[in-house]
Amino acid sequence: MKFTDGLWHLRDGVKASWALNVQDVKTTEDSVSLVCATAPIRHRGDTLKGPVVNIKLTAPAEGIIGVKLTHFTGQAPGYPSFELFPDGTPPPSKAKITTSTDQIIFSSGPLTARVNKPAGSFSVDFLAPSPPGSDSAEPYLLTSALPKSQAMMDLPYKFTRDAASATSCLEWDTSSNPAPPPAPEYVRYMQAELQLSAGELVYGLGEQFRAFVKNGQQVTSWNRDGGTSSEQTYKSIPFYLVRPPFLPFPIPSSLPRAFTNRKYGVFVNHPGEVDFEVGSEKASRVGIAVRGEELEYYIIYGSEPKEILRRYTLLTGRPGLPPTWTFGLWLSTSFLTDYDQKTVSGFLKGMQERDCPVRVFHFDCFWMKQYQWCDFTFDPDFFPDPAGFLRDIKKQFNVKICLWINSYIGQQSPLFAEGVKGGYFIKRTNGEVWQWDLWQPGIAIVDFTNPKACEWYTSKLRKLLDMGVDCFKTDFGERIPHASVKFHDGSDPYRAHNYYAILYNQTVFNLLKEVKGEYEAVLFGRSASAGGQRFPVSWGGDPHSTYEAMAETMRGGLSFTLSGFAYWSHDIGGFEGHPPPEIYMRWMAFGLFSSHSRLHGSGSYRVPWNYGEEAAKVMAKFVEAKYRLVPYLYAQAINAHATGDPIMRATFLEYPEDKTTYHLDQQYMLGPSLLVAPVFGNDQYLHEYYLPAGRWTSFWDDAKVVEGPRWIKEKVAYDMIPVWVREGSVLVLGPKGKKVPDYDYLESGTVKVYDGPFEKVEVIIPRGKGKEVAATITVKRSHQGDIAVTSTGDDISALAGELVRNGKASELKLTDF
Repeated sequence: MKFTDGLWHLRDGVKASWALNVQDVKTTEDSVSLVCATAPIRHRGDTLKGPVVNIKLTAPAEGIIGVKLTHFTGQAPGYPSFELFPDGTPPPSKAKITTSTDQIIFSSGPLTARVNKPAGSFSVDFLAPSPPGSDSAEPYLLTSALPKSQAMMDLPYKFTRDAASATSCLEWDTSSNPAPPPAPEYVRYMQAELQLSAGELVYGLGEQFRAFVKNGQQVTSWNRDGGTSSEQTYKSIPFYLVRPPFLPFPIPSSLPRAFTNRKYGVFVNHPGEVDFEVGSEKASRVGIAVRGEELEYYIIYGSEPKEILRRYTLLTGRPGLPPTWTFGLWLSTSFLTDYDQKTVSGFLKGMQERDCPVRVFHFDCFWMKQYQWCDFTFDPDFFPDPAGFLRDIKKQFNVKICLWINSYIGQQSPLFAEGVKGGYFIKRTNGEVWQWDLWQPGIAIVDFTNPKACEWYTSKLRKLLDMGVDCFKTDFGERIPHASVKFHDGSDPYRAHNYYAILYNQTVFNLLKEVKGEYEAVLFGRSASAGGQRFPVSWGGDPHSTYEAMAETMRGGLSFTLSGFAYWSHDIGGFEGHPPPEIYMRWMAFGLFSSHSRLHGSGSYRVPWNYGEEAAKVMAKFVEAKYRLVPYLYAQAINAHATGDPIMRATFLEYPEDKTTYHLDQQYMLGPSLLVAPVFGNDQYLHEYYLPAGRWTSFWDDAKVVEGPRWIKEKVAYDMIPVWVREGSVLVLGPKGKKVPDYDYLESGTVKVYDGPFEKVEVIIPRGKGKEVAATITVKRSHQGDIAVTSTGDDISALAGELVRNGKASELKLTDF
């Protein structure tokens, strides 16, 4: 939200009340509370003038400092609110506070807030320890809330209807809100601005499909169903990560401290609309604004980007751990296609015959009768005996079953009357059920703030689970009304708009966990908000079937996994349109080297023979590679569940000091060891990608070795995707020919060691059941280059050992002890 007109003026009619002078200070063991006047205080009479801005600093965990700005403190706490530390209370931050006439120093472990109190120049600096190699022990500046950077703003209502304002859509859409209340003259905002220094780059903010680096963008955290080709997003996460400029090491003392070691994240603790101006209103600041009387944000420090994500997911929740079978191939009926029992069986048989084993089969919307979504009943015209049919295909093809659902109940559904009678739907303020005609005629939306509505909704899903269904695709959840409506528990509809995605997915996930057991629950969700990483998996919405949309999708995934989420998938081949075979095969390679892989479209099937038998052969190759990689991928999933490290990750997460990686958005790391560079053109396209410093070995050919840093330009055949293994990696690979991803990872396979300048590397071999570890492999390298491999845990004698050195593979002895 823009409040200024250039550098010197406010926009016409904007009333600004900046926190200028600290008038009172109170401290506790782990907090500092400030009362800040918004006008000069020259004498006692000036204290009668308002408003004041109350600012409270807290230290909820080591390396995290919270800042809360409040105008009217008598307001009831906003609800709903994000659940903080959902996995348990963290260790005490051991906050330290020292005060002087002009400053307050407030520390939380390595992170320090320095409050500068001089009248008229109130500011807050955030400081971090001196980086390794520096010849100064003084703390270094991360960012600052400079003078006139924290304020209460009254904005003329007309400005909230700007094209950039996401909240206006439902306020002025008469189909969802036919009788809007009179518009107020002004809308109250709380605003904070944080300094953005030369060379700093901003990432994250959820699944954003525009430029990977967010500098210069206005980003509104407001979930919308807008595809992948615009500024809208299904998954708004009010968290961003700052990457500092590249610097020489060691850092010379002549370099100003303001320009070094900036590695931090910012989480805005507000589930409703949050407006971010990332150098877009003021070129050297990130502006943050929320409606209402309160704004809270957390500065999160990390010595490297992954440490920032670890602290952020400590704050909002670690990613859940999905079952091993979810890492297999998912096949869908697609959306608008015709299908029945014969179609489904034919698809599964065709995939089996072509060595493309499907592990999860997904039934999209039309498993239910048209106009009746959702009634949670198989359409008897196409599925006369659904329980028997599911039982048969699960036995014959060894598949898990996923069903499409959403939380919208059309008025033709037999369940609609039940929901109205029970009071299970979101209502208008006059007590009537909220309805509109978008998606299904006359839909109502389940109110998950009502415990009885949750019981009613899950009771319908429970019957499907009893029938043999294994998981659900929790579609939609973005178009949630917030004007002239009320929720059962009194939630503020404005705050509940994004938070609804949490309630929806959590309700379904908890049912699956109850019925299927711990670490056997999984969703395929589209909408999300902060904390939604606890309910995996998410997929990237509805892209077109083009190379451009494939690139948009990847940017969305990279931004999303920099926002606390560990797993991510997308529609192979794109959703809208029918991809030509070349795009289908390129997207297939990208999809099968993602954490989760699903074939899904809108009006056409995504079975490979629909694109030629060559496509089927290519798919068979990549499915086999994916299944071989599952021991490695599931070990990364266990790590993600414990630490918050994403599986698919931006290259700079692994190479934070390599400036070239900072803008890379057409390649990624899959875990710490594999670099993947999907191709965005045909087999004559000159594909270009970057290998950071070190020795890289082709995943496909041990004899192909490249020394980085180096840009690679090459033409890539349709049955290939550049995948490179980092030096010093240890990959546990399953055997060739596996038909499922959930097999015994100790039964056979290879421990493959890629030589490099390491002393010791440890990797785990999962048991395949939740967090259980079957064995731990330890690889040690002597100064002479001798490699020794030992293990603890279960017997690994059935595994082969292999050492890859200088482009040659040789046998490597594995030792149990």
